[in-house]
Amino acid sequence: MTDKAAGADQLVTRIAEHNGELIGNTPLIRIQLPEIPGGVELYGKLEGNNPAGSVKDRPAYNMIAQALERRDIDRDSRLIEATSGNTGIALAMVCASLGIDITLLMPATATKERVDSMRAYGAHVVLTDPDKTIEHSRELAEQMAAEDGLFMVNQFDNPDNFRAHMGTSMFLKEQDASVRIVGVQPEEGSRIPGIRKWSEEFLPKIYDPARVDEILYVSADQASAMARRLARECGIFAGMSSGGATHAAVQLAQTLDGDGLLVCILCDRGDRYLSSDLYGG
Repeated sequence: MTDKAAGADQLVTRIAEHNGELIGNTPLIRIQLPEIPGGVELYGKLEGNNPAGSVKDRPAYNMIAQALERRDIDRDSRLIEATSGNTGIALAMVCASLGIDITLLMPATATKERVDSMRAYGAHVVLTDPDKTIEHSRELAEQMAAEDGLFMVNQFDNPDNFRAHMGTSMFLKEQDASVRIVGVQPEEGSRIPGIRKWSEEFLPKIYDPARVDEILYVSADQASAMARRLARECGIFAGMSSGGATHAAVQLAQTLDGDGLLVCILCDRGDRYLSSDLYGG
């Protein structure tokens, strides 16, 4: 690198005081697969570019920052939360940067990379019954919070969650009322990390079904196959939920008449799934 080039590089280097300043402004990348009709453009939002590697960095930081601002917690508080992975990693990162103690509960079926990432940030990790779901982890977290005087972050009911991004549907429809929001859920009997169908009792209170125009269903096999295709055909290394979102987006692209613009959220990076069978074959 020449001196001139090095100087130019220094001019554009971003310096942050803490990780929260690096969250968001993630790039879009064109997804080009042969079955996407001509005239239709499909882009993926690369949320794995966030500091802790997922879209959940956004709400994790906002939930902690707002709780501190309201003085619901302080640096000496002890926090607890149930997670299936990405939110836990993000919360562990945020709490590490602020010196706050946090305990995270998650099913023992979580990948080793996820558990190790949380522990690397200094979080206490409690693995719950592998035969039960995240719903069981949520119940245990509520019980521990009540018994031990811990502050529950409560991501599923906390309005500071969706306020971190104004709720994707809420914000986009305010900009353009013609925007359609399509949700993705697993087919009956399929389990896809990051994409789930909640029982009525545990349905997150921050979810507003009126803001979703359509729901498409994908299988675990379809989500896994598309995640592998993204890596091998597009050079995009993402997780299983990203594969599910992309599969649904490609299906939707094939129904469009003429031109169209689609964006799907690529929730996290593929490297936190390497110990699973997602990329094993």
